[in-house]
Amino acid sequence: MASRPRSGRLLRTLLAALVAASVAVPVSGAARPAAVPAPAPVALAPLRDAGPGALAERYAVNRAGIRAAARMADGHGDRERARALRRMAGPARQFLSFDGRGGGRTAEVFGDLARAERIAVLVPGSDTNLDTYARFQAGATALRRTLDDRSAVIAWLGYETPGTVSPEVLTPGRAASAAPQLRSFLGEMAALRPSARISVLCHSYGSVVCGRAAPGLEVADLVLYGSPGAGVGSAAALHTRATIWAGRGAGDWIAQVPHGQLDLPFTTLGLGADPVSDAFGARVFAAGTGGHSDYLRPGSVALRNIARIVSGRAPSGEGRDA
Repeated sequence: MASRPRSGRLLRTLLAALVAASVAVPVSGAARPAAVPAPAPVALAPLRDAGPGALAERYAVNRAGIRAAARMADGHGDRERARALRRMAGPARQFLSFDGRGGGRTAEVFGDLARAERIAVLVPGSDTNLDTYARFQAGATALRRTLDDRSAVIAWLGYETPGTVSPEVLTPGRAASAAPQLRSFLGEMAALRPSARISVLCHSYGSVVCGRAAPGLEVADLVLYGSPGAGVGSAAALHTRATIWAGRGAGDWIAQVPHGQLDLPFTTLGLGADPVSDAFGARVFAAGTGGHSDYLRPGSVALRNIARIVSGRAPSGEGRDA
């Protein structure tokens, strides 16, 4: 009986947020990046050779695709997008995939994937797209610099992320669509580097994507940070042999998000239980005092501990008082 008032409050809170987001979307949606045209990418076969030559060829093909997208953005009059794409097409950048349409889909490698013994795959949260990609890149770069030379980081932007202020961010719908792509990509990486330790690092709404992709996933770790939930009620419900980690900075506003899920006739509202709660059952690591966008900030407690997890070591200061 005691659960009904809590469920009622959760329902009212989520519905209020859904209404507010629905009102805000027509204003914010005009700024979304999907309106900028881009050419269809070259169809590429699954990457089966981790040798430097095969990887260099893949990187070159995608570099050409990024340059083509930059030219189209220029022709459309979006000079800022074109400049960003030209930076992405620099000779040192390493993209396993690129599709500039609909806000962008990419997978960029930081480090030497051909020699990597540890691979960290970053899965981003809301409002990550070609126009905001620099901040995603910065986090991947900071993590790579914290790891040793036998580690590689892959920034996987393989789905259309929801807007932070949007109805979609309150439901697992985008995650359900993204999960097959993430599972496929992780399977390709496991086949490409079968001896490598793979960790999946899931920020914010990316945690919901990882939760949907988790069942049966053969990776070492799933790391949920800045997470509103993973679409389930407990770590056990993820049905994976991976170690489930969770961390939240003391200054992260995501702690105020209502937790739980409500199945309605037209949708599911809510993103599941709080991953850092005792009831969820994850291993909680210290994430310092930072805010929602600070987990991969250079020098931060969270970055240090995430790097330790990727390296197969226990994080320091593990506990719930982070």
